[in-house]
Amino acid sequence: MNVNSPNFSSKIKKTLFRSVVTNLTFWVLISIIAGVVLGHFSPENGVKMKIVGDTFVDIIKLFIGPIIFLTIVLGISGMGNLKKVGRIEVKSLAYFEVVSTIALAIGVAVAYLFQPGKIDKSGLALQDASKYTNHAAENFSWLQFFFSNFTLQVLLAAIVCGITLNFYQKREQTILVLECFSKVVFTGLKYVMYFAPLGAFGGMAYTIGKFGLETLIPLGKLMLCVYLTMALFVFLILGSLLKYYKINMLSILKYIKQELLLVLGTSSSEAALPGIMVKLEQMGCSKSVVGLVIPTGYSFNLDGTSIYLSMSVIFIAQLYDVHLSFFEILTVIGILMITSKGAAGVTGSGFIVLASTLTALHKIPVEGLAFLLGVDKFMSEARAITNLIGNTVATIIISKTERDFTELNLNPVSEE
Repeated sequence: MNVNSPNFSSKIKKTLFRSVVTNLTFWVLISIIAGVVLGHFSPENGVKMKIVGDTFVDIIKLFIGPIIFLTIVLGISGMGNLKKVGRIEVKSLAYFEVVSTIALAIGVAVAYLFQPGKIDKSGLALQDASKYTNHAAENFSWLQFFFSNFTLQVLLAAIVCGITLNFYQKREQTILVLECFSKVVFTGLKYVMYFAPLGAFGGMAYTIGKFGLETLIPLGKLMLCVYLTMALFVFLILGSLLKYYKINMLSILKYIKQELLLVLGTSSSEAALPGIMVKLEQMGCSKSVVGLVIPTGYSFNLDGTSIYLSMSVIFIAQLYDVHLSFFEILTVIGILMITSKGAAGVTGSGFIVLASTLTALHKIPVEGLAFLLGVDKFMSEARAITNLIGNTVATIIISKTERDFTELNLNPVSEE
C-alpha cells in the first residue's frame, strides 16, 4: 500500500480518531472539564450532581470487599509457603512506617520553609469546625477504628481463610470455584468502569459548585505548598526508590493514568482500588504481593495524607503565631506517625486526626481547623492521588524485594 496515498492517510486519521473516542481515559478527562464548567457557571446544578459522583463511588465500593478477599485468599493458597505471607506483611508495615515518616518530615520542612500560614487573615470566612473537633480526641480509639474499617476486616478474614485453605483436603476444587467467582467479579467491574466518566463529572461538578473557584484564592499559598510538596515526594523520594530498580516514575504514572484521573474526579482513592490491583498484576507484580500490600497500604500507607496532616498542623500554628520548639516539632511528627494510621475508614477522619494531634499538644488552638474547611475538598484530590501512587510504588518495591516480579510490562491495558 502506498503510504503517501490519500486513502492511507484517511485510514490513519480514522484509526486515531476511533482510538481516542473509545478511550475511557479520554472521556474521564472530558467529564472532569465538563464538571468544572458546570460547577462554575451553574453552581446550584453542580451541587445537585453530588449524587452522581457518590453513587459511582458507592458502586465501586461494593467490589472492594470481594476483590480484596478473593485476591488474598487465592494469593495465599497459591503461595504454598506460609512463612512468606508473614514476611511480606512485616516487610510491608516496616516500609509503610519509614516512608510515611519521611512524608511527615517533608511536610513539616516545606511548611517552615514557605510559611503558608503567614497570610493576611482578613476576609477569611471561618466556618464552624466544632462538629469535627468536639470530643474528637476523646472519642477516637483503635478498637473503633478497626470495627469501622471494612477494608481491615476483610483483609484479616481473607488472610485467615487463605491460610486455612492450605490445610483443606479439597483445596484444588475450592480454588477453582474461587477463581470462577473472581472472573465474574472482575468482569462486572469492567462494565461498571464504563460509567467512570459520570462519576468523575458528578464529583467535580459538586466540588466547584459547592465551594467555588474563588475559595482557592485566600488559601492558595497553602494549596500550592501542599501540591508542590506532594510532587516533590512522588518524584524525589518514590522516584528514587523506583530508579534503584531501574523503573521510571513517569512510565508508571502514564500506565496508571486512568486510575489517577478517576481519583482526581471522585476525590476518592477507593474508586481506583480494584483497577490498580488489576494493573499491578498485569505490570508484573505477583497476585499474592498485590493482594497483601495494596489493602494493607490503603489503611497504613497514606503518604499524601501524612504530608497534608503535618503541613496543616504547622499552618495553623503559623496562623496563630504559635512558636513550636524543635522538641515540639518532633512531638508533632511522633503523634502523627501513630494517629495518621487512623485516617482511613473513619468519617471526617482528617479532622479527627488533626483535632487529636492539636489537643495532645495543648498549644495550638483547635479552632484553627476552621481555616481548612474551605479548601480541604480541593486538597483531598492531591492526598488521594499521592496515596494511590505511594501504594503502587510500595507494591512494586515489595514485589521486587521478594523476587516475585516478572518482566516489567507497561503496555497499555485494553479498555474495550
